[in-house]
Amino acid sequence: MSHVNECPIRVYIEDTDAGGIVFYANYLRFMERGRTEWLRDLNLQQGELLAQGVQLVVSRLECRYLRPAMLDDPLVVETSVTACQRTRITFTQRVLKDGECLCEGQVHVACISADTQRPMRLPDHFQAAVAPSA
Repeated sequence: MSHVNECPIRVYIEDTDAGGIVFYANYLRFMERGRTEWLRDLNLQQGELLAQGVQLVVSRLECRYLRPAMLDDPLVVETSVTACQRTRITFTQRVLKDGECLCEGQVHVACISADTQRPMRLPDHFQAAVAPSA
C-alpha cells in the first residue's frame, strides 16, 4: 500500500438532501477531493498533466455505503493507491467520521491523451511517484 493521505472536509447544506443527510453521489465528490489532495501531497498537479496533454479519468468505481453523514459533520477522506499500472491507477478510499468508516470505495483511474481521448502510458515521473511501495 502507498502513502495514505487524510483530507479533512465538512458537510455543508449543499451536500445534503432535505433531511440533512449527505446525498449518496456527494461521497464521490468527497473522494475526488481526496484523490486531488493525495496527488498534491506528492507534488503532482493535475493542471500540469493537462498542460502536457495527459488526462486522468475515472474508468470504474465500486462504492459501499455503511452509515450516513449529516449536515455539519467533520469528515476525513482517506486515500491510498493499491495498484499502479502503465495506463491506470487503483485508489482505495474511505470517508470517516471520528475514525468510523461511513463509506468506502475503490476507484480505477485511467490515463488518456487529452487530444485523442485514447489510453496512454502514465508519465514516468508520475508513475514513480504514485506507485505503491512493496
